[in-house]
Amino acid sequence: MVQIIKDTDELKTFLKAAGCKLVVVEFSAKWCGPCKRIYPLIHAMSLQYRNVMFANVDVDDSKELAQSYHIKSVPTFQMFKQTRKVTLFSRLKRAICCYENGFMSEPIFEFCGADAQKLEAKIQELIGPAQLSHTMPLRRFSRDCQRWNSSRWSRNK
Repeated sequence: MVQIIKDTDELKTFLKAAGCKLVVVEFSAKWCGPCKRIYPLIHAMSLQYRNVMFANVDVDDSKELAQSYHIKSVPTFQMFKQTRKVTLFSRLKRAICCYENGFMSEPIFEFCGADAQKLEAKIQELIGPAQLSHTMPLRRFSRDCQRWNSSRWSRNK
């Protein structure tokens, strides 16, 4: 299930309720085509990854919240654990690796765009392999959804 968040207090309450679980927050808009296309996949992920909590913030309905989280485009996904945004250096092992190699990779806590495979990869990276054994790959689920939608569309013609 994807929780609809309307203001900062609701988001803070949602993050506290998540405890140690990973939280994925999608900042989107009703008029945004890519947001509309990815929403069913996010809903599917919320059913697939029971140990991850998902939320949606409409940037037009929650302008102050979008501004406070520095949202510049939609859709934007931000990841949180224990009420804090997951950062590159919140994972010590990764930080040491990056420091030793002398480079910093892209932040793992936020990305923009309606790329379901990238979102799923970030989720898997943050929840770890031990919690992935019972999940169906999103590519297969996405393919099944596309088949269902196309068969439903052809019946409605």
